[in-house]
Amino acid sequence: MSDSQSFFEKVYAVVRQVPYGRVTSYGAVAQYLGAARSARMVGWAMNASHGQEDVPAHRVVNRQGLLTGKHHFEGTNLMQQLLESEGIEVKNNKIVHFSAHFWDPAVELLKR
Repeated sequence: MSDSQSFFEKVYAVVRQVPYGRVTSYGAVAQYLGAARSARMVGWAMNASHGQEDVPAHRVVNRQGLLTGKHHFEGTNLMQQLLESEGIEVKNNKIVHFSAHFWDPAVELLKR
């Protein structure tokens, strides 16, 4: 397994824990994994995750709540539709009340 593959697997393990109806950011996942400057790498992992089992990539957005990865989903608005099906309102490609839906792995995974 290459370094990038093992990093990707670590990303997937974190993203699989994002609860239904919540979102996290690329940077928050990178920070949790001890790779604070690797938000873009987390994005690459999400782009490559579509063949992975049970990786809710739609729950990972940018630090402002923008659906920056939406063009990597099939269909025009699939990422938005998936989020809305979980009760998350999206307007103009941005999550409404982002802070209320935000799930920070550095906080939430330490509670366990």
